[in-house]
Amino acid sequence: MLMLFLTVALVHIVALMSPGPDFFFVSQTAISRSRKEAMMGVLGITMGVMVWAALALLGLNLILTKMAWLHNIIMVGGGLYLCWMGYQMLRGALKKEKGTAQEPRVELATGGRSFVKGLLTNLANPKAIIYFGSVFSLFVGDSVGAGARWGIFVLIVVETFAWFTLVASLFALPTMRRGYQRLAKWIDGIAGALFAGFGIHLIISR
Repeated sequence: MLMLFLTVALVHIVALMSPGPDFFFVSQTAISRSRKEAMMGVLGITMGVMVWAALALLGLNLILTKMAWLHNIIMVGGGLYLCWMGYQMLRGALKKEKGTAQEPRVELATGGRSFVKGLLTNLANPKAIIYFGSVFSLFVGDSVGAGARWGIFVLIVVETFAWFTLVASLFALPTMRRGYQRLAKWIDGIAGALFAGFGIHLIISR
């Protein structure tokens, strides 16, 4: 049982450390806004992971296999959302290039809306769909008891929250924020292109 938990913990931290929409969302919110705003996004992402982990424990891989139309809806819907996020970031970068740097990078409202954006970013994350629908499901087969399943669920949630809290704290450091002020349009443009790329890939790979 201990080996199962260690394996899941290792696989999940590797998945978390692999850059994707969640990472770019948290890091850019921290560097361009504040640590507090980024932490609201972290809470949203953690809530999204709770949803995916719960679905995986209930048999997400079987659901996606037997209901191909649902899988397509999730992929297309998530792809469209990521494309929209990318468009917002690219638009903000172009405004900065035209000399309107005082305008916000993306229309990320304070408080609860940052939480919602973090939640939606995770739910639309192609990595999350693939990871929880296939790789993660391998570790929660029928042979895993209810107690172990709850333990894995808690492990995944805590590990996710801890990792993205670290990301938010690092990118909110004054040095990082000063660097962002100098390279804002390039950072926003690259992030926007990455988000749009994630979205397009999610749509065409379904």
